Amino acid sequence: MSQPTPELRTVGLSKTWGEFNANSDISLAFAPGARHALIGPNGAGKTTFINLLTGALAPTRGQVLLGEHDITKLTQNQRVKRGMTRTFQINTLFAGLTVLESVALAICERRGLQHRWHQTVLAQRSVTEEAMELLARLRLSADANTPTHSLPYGRQRLVEIALALATAPQILLLDEPAAGIPSAESAELFEVIAQLPREVTIVFIEHDMGLVFRFAERITVLVAGRVLVEGTPAEIAADERVRQVYLGEAAPHG
Repeated sequence: MSQPTPELRTVGLSKTWGEFNANSDISLAFAPGARHALIGPNGAGKTTFINLLTGALAPTRGQVLLGEHDITKLTQNQRVKRGMTRTFQINTLFAGLTVLESVALAICERRGLQHRWHQTVLAQRSVTEEAMELLARLRLSADANTPTHSLPYGRQRLVEIALALATAPQILLLDEPAAGIPSAESAELFEVIAQLPREVTIVFIEHDMGLVFRFAERITVLVAGRVLVEGTPAEIAADERVRQVYLGEAAPHG
């Protein structure tokens, strides 16, 4: 039986560079299985916050906690081993490998088989079966034998997510997963993300408010490095402060 997904939370998380406060006293909790969006205008500190969660940046003050454990001082790799994965960390696709080989390699690395993967990847039935199950979940089965570099950009983003899921994460952090993807493909991408198992907590940054209000179950709005408001999509859509921040364009009317 898999371990229950722990709650991810921050306490007074802050990051400053000189006089610039990129994040100021952010205390948030992401419930197990959450589909939680981070939104805000450019320069709001969203990516900085994700970098603090993943360990790419060290906070000036505050804590990051995963369940009962303080992970503030852990490295990025140590956090991955604790179940926190970010697509940005693995978005350099294995250009010379097929989609199946790429995902199988990531599974081998998680299992500690990476040093002999050339002999074992496609020979080990359990690795191949897990990889194919993952590709099927992400609607990538038809691309299994296609070199990653020859896929359309939107499909490559799906492969990035497949590689992240190959680490068996409990927390998946997505920094603008639909960036640069045509709207039709981005909707498909989010439909796939929405169907991921509830054992995976998903926290994502996204500028497309249509996608945010369609797929997020909870939304946090950051402005100037601080939390402006947090709530359900309906609460955020009705919040006048959010409308002012986005000049009336953030939340759909009606």
